[in-house]
Amino acid sequence: MDPLDVMANLENVFPYYQAIYSADEQQIIGYEVLGRISFQEKVESLGSFFQDESVPEDYRNEVDDFILHMAINQFIQLEDRDLLLFVNRDANLLMVDHGESFLQLLLESQEKGLQLDQVVLEIAEHQFHEDTEQLYHLLTYYKTYGIKIAIDNIGKGSNSLDRIGLLSPDILKISLHPLRLTSPLQSYYDVLYSISLLARKIGATLLYEDIEVNFQLQYAWKNGGRYYQGFFLDLPKSEFSRKDEQKEKLKKEFQRYISTEKKKLETLYHFTESFHKRVSAAILQDDQHIAYDDLLLDLTQKFDDCCFRMYVCDEDGFQQSVNMFKRNDWESQAQYYMKNWSWRPYFLANIIRMRHDKKGVLSDVYSDIETGDLIRTFSYPLKDTNYLFIDLSYEYLYEQDELL
Repeated sequence: MDPLDVMANLENVFPYYQAIYSADEQQIIGYEVLGRISFQEKVESLGSFFQDESVPEDYRNEVDDFILHMAINQFIQLEDRDLLLFVNRDANLLMVDHGESFLQLLLESQEKGLQLDQVVLEIAEHQFHEDTEQLYHLLTYYKTYGIKIAIDNIGKGSNSLDRIGLLSPDILKISLHPLRLTSPLQSYYDVLYSISLLARKIGATLLYEDIEVNFQLQYAWKNGGRYYQGFFLDLPKSEFSRKDEQKEKLKKEFQRYISTEKKKLETLYHFTESFHKRVSAAILQDDQHIAYDDLLLDLTQKFDDCCFRMYVCDEDGFQQSVNMFKRNDWESQAQYYMKNWSWRPYFLANIIRMRHDKKGVLSDVYSDIETGDLIRTFSYPLKDTNYLFIDLSYEYLYEQDELL
């Protein structure tokens, strides 16, 4: 829409609300305020108006404030004081007056019954053009009033994990829109995983948005999402949805996810047990071998159907053997002798686990640095504080139920 049409029809501007659901209670925990306008007998979104930086700042602030006033007046009529109101603001516009006008609006609303700890301020970190330190100080100041901070549009733009960590938000909103549009590369999932680790480190809650189909909700549930938002759960509307409107639907879906995940974990458990016995039997037969290189050479024949790399490390991560690596045929790679792998995630944790349990460990699925393929590694305790590592190939994992 033309910005002048919006300003000339301000009386036809109003808020819409999109519900946000929690995994804990399978019900609504808050509503995001969205701008709408009734124009030429149609209700249209004001998203493009707010995102267009060519629109004068005064115009965008005036419409933003107009919508927020209406939203707060309606929100404070709700009896449930545990609900949250998610409010979008352009961080660049906030900094024009160092956030004072926005805070003043909230303080005035506090006198009408709004509790400031019910407000969640959403900003898009990747769209902020100024000094992050100044934004950090402003957000810290807001937090002293109980206002919560959410970083929005993660997964849509080019986000900086360093800046997100500095801003220390209460909520990270991760867009699952790319999950619907295409078949994302593994790197997309790796980035989302990194964000989930960051959230855990800084104590932020994960909110997955743009959930439009069931498998996106399942992904969000499986990957640490506490809050969910999207058309699959609730469409934006002019009134507040009933708090428990989707409770039965969510309980049913979660029960299905739980059953699926338990089945997968059982499969992984039984596979690990079975593979441990297979390795134990092979090692026992080759007990006469003294040199680990000789042991590996023999094991390549016994595990040719499932792996593409083998090697032995001590408990500190120093490699005690060559690499046995399979391209078309098996080859010995002497250059890997005495390289150290203790820097790898979970390496030392798995060593301690094997030392005490005296059993093999199967890793999560990850991308191999050298081949780029998705693989798993099976680790097995040998004698004399050394450990055998067997990298299972993508082709083998693909043929096994639930291993990918």
